[in-house]
Amino acid sequence: MGSLDGIITGFQTAFSLEAILFVILGVFVGTIIGMLPGLGPISAIAVMIPMTFGMEPATALIMMAGVYYGAIFGGSTSSILLNAPGVSGAVATSFDGYPMAQQGKAGKALAIAAIASFTGGTVSVVLLMLLAPALSSVAVSFGPAAYFALMLLGLTAIASLSEGSTIKALISAVAGFMVVTIGIDAQTGTQRYTFGNMNLLEGLDFLVIALGLFAIAEVCSLVLNRKDKSIGDTHNIGSLKLDKKDLKDMSGPMTRHSFLGFILGVLPGAGATIASFISYIFEKRLSKNPEEFGKGSVKGLAAPETANNAATSGAFVPLLSLGIPGSGTTAVMLGAFLVLGVQPGPMLMTDRPEIFWGVIASMYIGNIFLLIINLPLIPYFAKILKIPRPLLISLVIVFSMIGVYAISFNTFDLYMLLLFGVIGFLMRLFSFPAPPFILAFILGGMLEQSLRQALTISNGSLSIFLDDKIALSLLFLALLSFVFPLVKQLRKNKDKATEA
Repeated sequence: MGSLDGIITGFQTAFSLEAILFVILGVFVGTIIGMLPGLGPISAIAVMIPMTFGMEPATALIMMAGVYYGAIFGGSTSSILLNAPGVSGAVATSFDGYPMAQQGKAGKALAIAAIASFTGGTVSVVLLMLLAPALSSVAVSFGPAAYFALMLLGLTAIASLSEGSTIKALISAVAGFMVVTIGIDAQTGTQRYTFGNMNLLEGLDFLVIALGLFAIAEVCSLVLNRKDKSIGDTHNIGSLKLDKKDLKDMSGPMTRHSFLGFILGVLPGAGATIASFISYIFEKRLSKNPEEFGKGSVKGLAAPETANNAATSGAFVPLLSLGIPGSGTTAVMLGAFLVLGVQPGPMLMTDRPEIFWGVIASMYIGNIFLLIINLPLIPYFAKILKIPRPLLISLVIVFSMIGVYAISFNTFDLYMLLLFGVIGFLMRLFSFPAPPFILAFILGGMLEQSLRQALTISNGSLSIFLDDKIALSLLFLALLSFVFPLVKQLRKNKDKATEA
């Protein structure tokens, strides 16, 4: 069966009444779960697997795919309104989304997020349909050396995430590196920084740290400054309407990061979280006014929201074409495929085209329904901000704790949540930026693993990074990314000295 026949078969499957109903159910459940801090699509899909017994595999997988990208779509709501990321892919959304809500522009921020999410999701589905078979070979060509270079490229942009002192940003990043090493070394089995505590053997979960540094730190700030009426006064929701300037500011980031997010999603292990961070950094580097980022920038909000939704579709390329999960969520999806008696991989396209193309075609419907569901509900979502501050603070704490506890059902994680909340508050107090800490934590583990794998393959020779053309190209870009800001800063200092 050719690709065209497969696409037709996929649309026939996706446009059946049963499939449409389950797409709507999936994206609705995913949106609600995405709004709740800490839960995320992994838990939802894992819970739904037993519910799919007896269902048609295509319908069941279409529903679970809807939960996946629906959760990413909905994760922006709590990030913008409460500074409590619903899913890890929405952390970067809070950098500019929450400041907009604090400025009385919560309605506009939610509208921007919804439109950017829809654009990223829809463009990436088109790319997925056109390029899935060809891109599977690109995903395989990324070896450990190339992954190390890619992670290094991401880390060279740490200075871009600092609002003031670059030294403080680097200190924050080093702290993130230190925390990610906690646990058992996967290669040697050695315990690192566990201090004999069994609860630290598996390391710390990303959402424990993200919710601590952002949500709980925000709560600490609001409690200690409760007499200051100007802080956290977000009762003014503002208009949902976007003017011509907003649309113009959004158009560039949405176009660029639909493609960039999709490409990063294709790479196994990258996913929506890394895509959103890299897109945010990339957009800040391109901006003529980078100082606006972190203070309610439309571009700073549109870029990560476009990228994380585009990456969810990209993650289906290695899953469907190669049977390789590209993220934690697609790893659970792989389990769902196997439970339903479907083997994803190179033969899926020819043996079960109704599943391969049906899941892809259903994403068009899902993205449309996500927009239809979310846009009319924005005024109601935004009313969360009208809740009295003491009650709102209590709800943020409760939902954060429920989300963290649901990950591992371990009370130790709750103590870690509070600890990182205090750390996050102290970082704010002494002007240490949290984003570099988060970025180093995300990329640090993959950076170390890829480096060690590459050196194992080459028997300790660094020549592997020079022999791999992809790795060499990315290392060159990383060098430029590191040197360019330094040169720019030196020129500024020289100009200031000349003026003086």
